[in-house]
Amino acid sequence: MLANMCQMLKDAEDGGYCIGCINTPNLETVRGVIAAAEEVNVPIIIDHAQVHDEGGIKVEVVGPLMVEYAKKAKVPVCVHVDHGADFSFVLRCIRAGFSSVMYDLSRLPYEENLSKVKEFVEFAHRMGISVEAELGIMTLAMGEGWTRETIKTTFTDPAQAADFAERSGVDALAVCFGTAHGIYAESPELDIQRVRDIRAAMPPSCRVVMHGGSGVDEDQIRAAITAGVSKLNYYSYLGQAATQNMIELLKGEYAGKQWHDAQEAQVDFIKEYTKNVLTLFKNGK
Repeated sequence: MLANMCQMLKDAEDGGYCIGCINTPNLETVRGVIAAAEEVNVPIIIDHAQVHDEGGIKVEVVGPLMVEYAKKAKVPVCVHVDHGADFSFVLRCIRAGFSSVMYDLSRLPYEENLSKVKEFVEFAHRMGISVEAELGIMTLAMGEGWTRETIKTTFTDPAQAADFAERSGVDALAVCFGTAHGIYAESPELDIQRVRDIRAAMPPSCRVVMHGGSGVDEDQIRAAITAGVSKLNYYSYLGQAATQNMIELLKGEYAGKQWHDAQEAQVDFIKEYTKNVLTLFKNGK
C-alpha cells in the first residue's frame, strides 16, 4: 500500500528498529526491493534520486511504476524523492504521485535552508506529503581528500538540529555523524553519541535519518539504530553487487540466453540482497 513515511518512522522509533530507504532507479530494483520487504514483512521506502534522474530513466517514466507497485504491495511502501535539490524536480516527482520528498538545500546557508524548507513543508503537508531535509554536509565517499578525521568538520550540531526541526516543522532530518555517500575508501567511524544527542534535542515528531549506510559495519548500524536512527538510506553497495552479479550471469548460466531471462534473475538477486539488509535494519526485533 502507498504511504508517506510519518507513521512508519514513528512505529520504527517506538519499536527500536529502522526503515530501509533504497534507491530504485529502474524496474528491476523496484520489483526486487518491494519483494524483499514483503518477504521480511517490513515497511519500505523506495526513492528516486535527482542524480539518477539526470543520468538515467526520468521520473515521469519510472515514477508511475514505483507508485503502482507501491499501491499493490502487501506492506506499506513510501515513494520518496532522494536529495531533491531543485524545486522543479521535486514538483515533477509530486506530479508523478510520490508520497514523500527529501528537499535537500543543505548546500545553502543555514537560515536560507531553514526558511525554504519551512515554506516547502507547509506546501507539502497540505497534500499529505512527508518531508525530509538535511543539516550538515554529507560528502561523497571518503577519499578525494576526505578521511575519518577531516569528515568530522561536517558533523551536524545537535542544538542546530533541534532549532531546524522545531522551526521548519520537517518530519525527518538527515544528519551527519561519520557516514558518506558512495563507496568508502576506508571504513567509517560513526559518532554514535552525537546521534543520541541529536535525538534527545530534536522534537519527538522529527525523526533522525542516516544516509550512506552502505559499507558501514553491522555493529555500528545496530548502534546507530539503537541511538535513534529511524530511517537508513542504503544503495551504493547493492548497486555494485548487482553489477557484479549481472556480469557473472551473462558470462555463466545466461550466456547466449535472452536478456529478459537474465533480468528476472537479477530481480531475484536484488530481492535476496535486500532481504539481508532489511533484516539487519530490524535490529533484532
